[in-house]
Amino acid sequence: MNYNELFNEILRKRSYLCVGLDSDIRKIPQHLLETDDPVFEFNKAIVDATARYTIAYKPNLAFYECNGVAGWISLTKTIQYIQHMYPEIFIIADAKRGDIGNTSGLYARAFFETMKVDAITVAPYMGHDSVSPFLDYKNKWVILLALTSNKGADDFQYHSDNQQRLFESVLEKSQQWGDCNNMMYVVGATRAEMLSDVRKIVPKHFLLVPGVGAQGGSLHEVAQYGMNAKVGLLVNSSRNIIFADSSSNFDKVAGSEAEKMQREMSVLMKEIQGL
Repeated sequence: MNYNELFNEILRKRSYLCVGLDSDIRKIPQHLLETDDPVFEFNKAIVDATARYTIAYKPNLAFYECNGVAGWISLTKTIQYIQHMYPEIFIIADAKRGDIGNTSGLYARAFFETMKVDAITVAPYMGHDSVSPFLDYKNKWVILLALTSNKGADDFQYHSDNQQRLFESVLEKSQQWGDCNNMMYVVGATRAEMLSDVRKIVPKHFLLVPGVGAQGGSLHEVAQYGMNAKVGLLVNSSRNIIFADSSSNFDKVAGSEAEKMQREMSVLMKEIQGL
């Protein structure tokens, strides 16, 4: 999926919602534990209930890898189900990969050729040669960690050298590697005012914004500081949607929560950018 196709989907659904499939088997409804693949059955129900409001899904690999081979099977089935039933929806592997070049090349092959996802989150710490193999794929995306929403972000990301903070150095340097057609950035919602500083460096890029909802981020502030003329946002919500209810009606409640966010997003698109 290219830049314009993604933007057109945002306009069509009037949404820039990304649902995080952080499908912790310890939290899914008890009645699903009786099925052969509880995580997949949970994901399938969540996807069917939220797809009309959603631009992207983002499975976080930790919640699948912890289950060993069974987890990888659940993940693969989930990705294939979305691709078959909702081919217009963008799929992000939240894998946070990044290693020496030949290893990154194999990670890229795993996710872009074998699983055929649209995007993968990548850690930039090891530099250009650890990121470039992911950028060799046409119409695929690298989502580079830039400014995260966790408390530990203070340990490194805000440190400055010659008046430039580390996250700003990441944004500027990575412009030499890719562009707004194949690179996005992770920018957390918990300090939404920082999005205006991010936009000074990457005004056209899409930003993947976690931290709205359970982590305390404000959707309105994210849109106010981060939205550009093409919206340029994929706002992720995980727990507030997928674990909003634990009864047999969990999927209906998840759909209702996704719809609430979509409606708010539609209003903000009109108020801020006139879309």
